[in-house]
Amino acid sequence: MLHIKAFIDGAAKGNPGPAGAGVLLIDMKDNAELLRLSVPLGKRTNNFAEYSALIAALEKAVELGGTKIEIYSDSQLLVKQMRGEYKVKNPAIAKFVVRAYELLAKFDSYNFIHIPREHNKIADHLASLAAVATLEQ
Repeated sequence: MLHIKAFIDGAAKGNPGPAGAGVLLIDMKDNAELLRLSVPLGKRTNNFAEYSALIAALEKAVELGGTKIEIYSDSQLLVKQMRGEYKVKNPAIAKFVVRAYELLAKFDSYNFIHIPREHNKIADHLASLAAVATLEQ
């Protein structure tokens, strides 16, 4: 039984602009780091980057055999949309939401937690690195 904490963040230098997704996965049992991931996304919006980070985190958590997951994000919009508190109006984001729920169905339980940006520094840094990598491509 693997219970994962996923810290996610997206960055776009401009909106749209060079974008990246950052993911940090931690085993909740012993606080061991499982994975750090930076994903360059090309020229995208910030919301696209945030949701790309969510999908990357969920895919990796499934690959690692996660059974429970807690997703921590400083994006209030993403957290409230995934909790069903806000409607998803953007068709591109709606596709991400559908994919996220397909992946979430593979877990015994999940939760979305909004955190202040200063508590998400590693994922933020990984997303920024990926956005810079997009510039260099």
